[in-house]
This record gives sequence, C-alpha cells and structure tokens, in this order.
Amino acid sequence: MRTVKAAAAAATVALAAGAASIAVGRFASDAALKAPAGGPLPTEPRLTVHATAAGQITLTRDLASQRPGTYGLASNGSHAVVGPVLDAAAHSADTVVRRLERVTRGTLEPGDKVWLTPNLHVGDPGAALGLDHTDVEVPGELGALPAWFVPAARDTWVIAVHGLGATREQPLNVLEFLHGRRLPVLVPAYRGDLGAPRSPDGLNHLGETEWRDLDAAIRHAVGHGAQQVVLYGWSTGATMALRAAARSSLREHITGLVLDSPVLSWETTLRALAAARRTPGALLPLAVRAAQGRTGLRGDRVQAAVMPEELKVPVLIFHGPDDTIAPWTLSHALADHNPNQVALHAVPNAPHGAMWNADPAGYEEVLRRFLTPLM
Repeated sequence: MRTVKAAAAAATVALAAGAASIAVGRFASDAALKAPAGGPLPTEPRLTVHATAAGQITLTRDLASQRPGTYGLASNGSHAVVGPVLDAAAHSADTVVRRLERVTRGTLEPGDKVWLTPNLHVGDPGAALGLDHTDVEVPGELGALPAWFVPAARDTWVIAVHGLGATREQPLNVLEFLHGRRLPVLVPAYRGDLGAPRSPDGLNHLGETEWRDLDAAIRHAVGHGAQQVVLYGWSTGATMALRAAARSSLREHITGLVLDSPVLSWETTLRALAAARRTPGALLPLAVRAAQGRTGLRGDRVQAAVMPEELKVPVLIFHGPDDTIAPWTLSHALADHNPNQVALHAVPNAPHGAMWNADPAGYEEVLRRFLTPLM
C-alpha cells in the first residue's frame, strides 16, 4: 500500500511539475507571440520624465536614453519626438537631457513613465506628413487588409511592412524620402494589426504565416499598375519580405529587398524576448517548445529562404551589433555567404528596428544608392 501511495504521490508531483513547465513556457513565449502592436517590447526600458523646458526634456539616465539620433518618446497617453543628447545641458549622475523636438499627442509631465520608440510620426501619411494618400483595402486570405497608398509617377512600387511590436506608422519615417524619389508606396496592415483580421490562433507567427498577407499586397500592386516591386521590411516584416521573394507566385515582379533589423532566426528572437521578461536561462527551451506547439513554427524556414539559390534579387540590409532581439551576426553571415547579392550597412548604437533613427542622413544616402538602379 505504501508503494502505491508513494507512486501516486510521485505521479501527482510529476504532473504538477509538467503543468507548471507548460505554463512557464506559454508565458515566456507570449513575449513574442503576443507582442502588442504599438506597445514597447520587453527589451525597452521604462524611463521617467524628470523635467521639461523649452526645447529640452530630462530623462532617467540609462543606455537607452543616451542613444544617438532621433526617436519617438511614448507613454500610454502621449507621444513626442526627442533629438540628440544636449552635451551643453546640465546633466546629473541620474539624468540625461535630450532635445525635445515636439509633442505630437498628449502632454509630458514630471513623473511620467515613457519609452523610446522608432516611430516619429502619429497618424496616416496625410495627418503626419501632409502627403496625399488613399486608404485602400487589399484582399487577403483571411479578409480585407487596410493599407495606405501614396501615389507617385514611377511604375516601380515600394511595399513597406512594419515589424514586431510596431504598427503601420513605422514606415512613415522613410515615406517622405521614398516619395521624393517619385516611388509609389503601399503600406499594408497584416493579420493581427488594427483593422485587419486576426490569425486563426490569435498569435503572431513572426512572419512565417504573415508573409501571405504581403503576397496579397504584391498582387494588389501588380493588379493596379506596378511593373516592379521593391519589398521593404523591418524586423519580422523583413522575414515576410524574404519569404515572399522565395515563395510568391508573383516573385518575378520583385526586383529588390530592403531589410531593416531582419529576424533571421525566430528561435533566437523568441529567446531574447523571453529573457527580457526575466525568464531564467534554463527555462528558455520551454518557451521555444511552447511556441512550436502553439504555432507550428520550425527553425529552418527562414534559413531556406536566404540560401544563395533562393535569393534572386539585390538585397540591402540595415543592421547593427547593438540589436539584442535579432542578432546582427546572422545578417553579417548572410552577406558573407551572398557577397554578389547582399549588401550590409552596419549601424552602431541602434536598437532593434531603429537603424534609421540612429543616423537618418547616412541611412537615406545608402538607401538612395541602392534604389536608384531599381527605379
């Protein structure tokens, strides 16, 4: 009888441990699979507003608040744009003073909790940039996908796709530049975005199923006059661009790829986001297995898409060594393995998805040189 009771107790403990492991794995994997659109990723620290003055804002001293370049500054109710650190300002051991460019929504008060975001703009191309645009619907496999279309004279279109945790406002950073090159630009939403259908399981698949919505955008562009298409993606949007270039039935129309902070290994990115949620290292494999079980993700799909025989068009990658979500070493390896097809522009001191923010002028000059022969 004691043996039976002991075995039953051991089985109960094992079941409880198994259930706890599953719960931990699901929670950890949520950092990537349920990343909120427009919300901060867990790698982005919360900063405190200490003071504001004419053209200045004082923030908590942190590696994030000392980044070079221009960023959005967001909270749950406000949005502003901050420029570089002001070297001549009165800093302290605990604070940093940056240039305050403008407050685009709400107000900023001492004590507010804020975070840096790549998004400088709020709203659509008309409200944010004064650009004429049309709200269109792209027929996707799950339903209609809202999109912005900014017309221009050329018959080479750019389709710009945001990345993990971002919204359609992310491509607005480069929209004026693209419009200045007379390139029509289509900025589509995809499954899970505001106004777009949810994926059947309600989860983010890190580009592995979302690419089919980009494929729908390519069909829309070709059906409305595009002779050639350049795919421009950030983060998991870059993953989608790679998958579309390899798998789309219209891939002969794709003449170039621009990839900013590409996610080339979903497992590595998921581990990074789970670790940022303070998941112990020993439990990170549970997050990967949970993601596989919940979404059917496998680790070889993106790698297959970037093999030399699959890359048929010129590729420009913007990436840097300070990206803690999608390691730039994978982009570096991709460029090394495809030297005739892939150009890598390294951007130091920039977090994930914010290569433009760190050096807008340098970024746009590299982009200009890449796009010119594709126009």
